[in-house]
Amino acid sequence: MNRKISVVIPVYNSQKTLSDLCLRIQAALKPICRIFEIILVNDGSQDESWKILQELQKSNTTIKGLNLMRNYGQHNALLCGIRTARYPIIVTMDDDLQHPPEEIYKLLEELEKGFDVVYGLPQKMVHSCWRNFSSKASKYFLAKILGINRIKYMSSFRAFKTDLRRSFESFNSSNVIIDALLTWGTENFGTVEVNEESRSIGHSNYTLAKLVKFGMIALTGFSTIPLKFASFLGFFLTFFGILILFYVIGRYFLEGSIPGFPFLASIISIFSGAQLFAIGIFGEYLGRIFNRSMNYPAYVIAEERSTETSTRKKE
Repeated sequence: MNRKISVVIPVYNSQKTLSDLCLRIQAALKPICRIFEIILVNDGSQDESWKILQELQKSNTTIKGLNLMRNYGQHNALLCGIRTARYPIIVTMDDDLQHPPEEIYKLLEELEKGFDVVYGLPQKMVHSCWRNFSSKASKYFLAKILGINRIKYMSSFRAFKTDLRRSFESFNSSNVIIDALLTWGTENFGTVEVNEESRSIGHSNYTLAKLVKFGMIALTGFSTIPLKFASFLGFFLTFFGILILFYVIGRYFLEGSIPGFPFLASIISIFSGAQLFAIGIFGEYLGRIFNRSMNYPAYVIAEERSTETSTRKKE
């Protein structure tokens, strides 16, 4: 096989899985590609992950380690690794062994059918019912926001052509969603079913609050849907207000009086609430604009380890 592959993995508190993960990736890739590299991005781990990563790199030339200055988030760490990748195909996966390295070949075979991005979707969800539902709902929601109508939901187990990163090479924001950035370069997405293993060590770092935050970033950071909804809501309530005006005038001429303070108060409450809701949406967008104007970096590399650079600290 003439494939050249970069495997990018964000690492967070994974000291117990890193060694096994790297061994399995190497065993899985050697028969199916000519050259590969494993890029491990330590995203501010609080355990011994970086120390173990350094030891793995010393004994294996295919491993490259990047140590971020603090915890920036999974997608920020992925962006760092994607920009560092050297080979024409990038595979991203989690560090907890739920994405079996032995399934990477399925992504590559589907990618070679002409797709630019391929997601590995689990044949069977291995989490709790609530986590499965919330994960599916959020990923389906994101796919529809990004306009990828062919995809039911996305996955962090993905393969794509490295050339796509040219479409977001100038992107510099602390709010990162890799799937949104990939849509800037292509609409040619595919999926393939893969086996997904149950988490044997630790627990998921994604809570309901983080899923909600992720959804808000997707909505207000990479979509104008909320603004369109606010415009529609304003139009609808204006039309509703005109109907109420005709109703009040009609009651006045027919009955000579306009009773019903509770009715009037409820109408005022509806309009006031709608106005505050719309202002809140505009505030979210202004906040995103403010953050980008501050030029917050998506990530900062503190230290880098690879065969070419040995140990290099970033200033």
